[in-house]
Amino acid sequence: MTSHQRFRAAATNCAYRFYSLEYFFSSSQREGFDAVELWCGPMHFFMDYAANDSVSHIAALSKKSGLPICAICPEQNNPKPSNVAARGDDAIRRSRQYFKRAIDVAADLGAGMVSITSGWGFLDESRETAWDRSVRMLSTLGSYAGERGVTLALEALQPEESNLCNCARDLRTMLEDVGSAHLKVLLDTGAMWRAGESVQDYMDAFGKDVVHCHFTDARETSHLAWGDGVRDMRGDLLALAEAGYSGCLTFESVDPRYFVDPAAADRQSLAALKRNLEEFDT
Repeated sequence: MTSHQRFRAAATNCAYRFYSLEYFFSSSQREGFDAVELWCGPMHFFMDYAANDSVSHIAALSKKSGLPICAICPEQNNPKPSNVAARGDDAIRRSRQYFKRAIDVAADLGAGMVSITSGWGFLDESRETAWDRSVRMLSTLGSYAGERGVTLALEALQPEESNLCNCARDLRTMLEDVGSAHLKVLLDTGAMWRAGESVQDYMDAFGKDVVHCHFTDARETSHLAWGDGVRDMRGDLLALAEAGYSGCLTFESVDPRYFVDPAAADRQSLAALKRNLEEFDT
């Protein structure tokens, strides 16, 4: 890897839930991030199936800080009200409208990407039944995303979060079942680690269809700042670089231990990234 193959580091406001959005943007600028992934937590940006905050304030903060919005991350895991695999006509309608609204927000902010999951099914129904609902929803949302010039980036979830897509093989099957050119892959290194997989496994399976990355360390749990876990950042970066990955690396360090001082966790991860990139260039 050479210096011109620089990775773009993105911050996310999820761990900044006890700080203002203004603080998050100013902190991310000060720490040296290249972009921001906007998590739609209601304390920062309210959005439900019927309405959302104006994007003008987000756009102004993005412009002032010089940090573009690289992706929108809607709330979508149990017990959140919106679920890609929602069951029941009303829940499906509300969830569909919520994710369409997220696509609209991404388009209006010039983000071009929405991170999305397969959703989750009830444990007292067949996995196949919930899977079929997820396929139908993702197909509908993929078509709408294409109309708005937005890409959906589908990530695997950990087993306690969902009984649908938990690994690269599940993602491959889901992409094939949906069949949308606007549905790509988000590599979440936490879910990847839990599944016993590697970055190379993802790049071998999906190649250029990996369009975004949630890039964190892990030990007994995932979503750790780099250095608080046992994962090999250098190996991950090499695999990404050799595959020609050109998306952002979002440091999704959202373990509750970081809520008091999320900027310190981001600073720690950025320092680890800088050290590894300097090693490549020497």
